Formats: sequence, C-alpha cells, structure tokens
Amino acid sequence: MTEQLILTADHVTTYQYEWPVSWASHVGHLSPRNTGRQAVLSSDILIDPTPTWISRTVDYFGNNVTRFSLEDHHENLTVTATMAVQVTITEPLDPLSTTSWSDVSRDILSPVTEMQIDANSFLFGSPHAPTTSELATFARKSFFSDRPVLDALLDLNSRIHKEFKFDAEATNIATPVEAVLQRRHGVCQDFAHLMIAALRSIGLPACYVSGYIRTGNETEDGLIGADASHAWVSVYCGNAGWVDIDPTNNCIPSRDHLTVAWGRDFQDVSPLKGVILGGGKHVPEVGVTVTARPA
Repeated sequence: MTEQLILTADHVTTYQYEWPVSWASHVGHLSPRNTGRQAVLSSDILIDPTPTWISRTVDYFGNNVTRFSLEDHHENLTVTATMAVQVTITEPLDPLSTTSWSDVSRDILSPVTEMQIDANSFLFGSPHAPTTSELATFARKSFFSDRPVLDALLDLNSRIHKEFKFDAEATNIATPVEAVLQRRHGVCQDFAHLMIAALRSIGLPACYVSGYIRTGNETEDGLIGADASHAWVSVYCGNAGWVDIDPTNNCIPSRDHLTVAWGRDFQDVSPLKGVILGGGKHVPEVGVTVTARPA
C-alpha cells in the first residue's frame, strides 16, 4: 500500500547591503529534482531586482542550477523560490534483507552496473567530507563483520542522533568534521558531513542531499517561518540501491522531506552563493515554509 502527499515550499532569501553593490554574480540550487520517491509538479524562482542576465542549466550531478548576474547598482536582493512536489510513501525496506556492507564496499571497487559507476563519484573524500582513519574507527562501531548494510546504517544514524547535540551556535560552514566528531555539537549539515565522511572512510559511497523538511504538527499546516534548508545523506546500499537517511532526525526520509539537489558535500549544492563588488557588511535573512496536503 502506498500513500501520496503534495509538499509545497517557499524559500525566501534577502540580502540588505550596507552600501550599494555595483556588480554581482550568483549561483543557486533552488529548484527541486525528480527522484524515485518524488515528482516535481511546479517550480519557480523570482529575483528582485530583475537580473541583467540569467541562465538555467543542469550540473554534473543532474541538479537544476540557476545562474544570474546583476550589473546595476542595488542595495538589496531578494530571491524567492516556490515549488511543489508529489511524494510517494512506500513500505520501509527490511534492513536484514540488504547486502552485507563488506560486499557493497568490495563490489564498488569494480563497478559494472550504471548505478555502481555513478556511485563511484561519491566514494572518495571531498572538501567538507574527507576520509580519515579516525572516522573509519567511528563508523566501524556499527559496520562490523558481514552485517547487512542498511542494518548497520540505521545503527550509525541512531548513534549520531543520540551522541551529538543540535547546536546552531557551535559550528559554521568552515568547521571541519574532525572538530564536529570531537565536540559532539553541530547542525544538520555537520551531521550529514560527518556521516558521509565516516561511510566513505570504510569504502561506502555516500552523497550530501540538500532540501527541506516539514517540521510542523500532524495537520496540514507547517510551522510558518520555522522551517529552513535541511541536509541529509543518501547511501549506496547494493541490492537496495540508494537509501536516504537523516541523522539529525534519526529517520529514513519519507513524508516530510523535499529533495532539491545532491552532491559530494555542501559545496556542490549550496542553495545560494555568489560574488559581489561593494555592499559592505551584510547577513542574509532566510525564511522557509513547508506545507503538506493529500495528493
């Protein structure tokens, strides 16, 4: 038995500059993509002031990318992304029926199928998710012997959720995963990077997923303005394919997660980044609202 929901999201990013910006170039990952569990119904991006130039492309990982430049003086910038997707909720996998993690890590070294070849892109360390012996030791507390890969993955997910404290003041985007492992504090992107780095350190492909999560109550209404961009992990699990998993919330994404993009780490899929001339001090204000209704 499957269930379907429609998730809608509004993501508003506002920059208020200290003094005028004379030129700016930005790149955004703000448009959702189709996946095995979600189908995109609509997507739009509004930019104020109107860009001098705009381009919409698809990157190496298949993500939708919006690039734009502003070549007139401006003192503020507002980017509003709106989207709707249909999410299909299916029965959860049986963790004990999945391939042993040791077989997955061995087979990925000699990829044969298209999925295995694609998974190789996420096998090696990246700027925010390096591979180290310390991280391998952390992962092997869950990944031992020939334990089924999803069973071990759920155990690692639970350990991160229990042993690490969500703390928005503890880290920033430059905080290395080694520091997160030591301090045991961080936010969703830290826990995602930690899990990815630990998995890659024992030879399992894992990628960083950027999107949104509905954090409201059980009714159709989310908490207006309380949601934000969210990060979780997708792991190649052999015969089970790619499995998404969320260490921040100790769950397998199902009814409340909306996928936008994936890559090796945050650097590949930052929601919005860019270069400006002028502007002075500025701190972006970001607000996200996610709601759900029956399909």
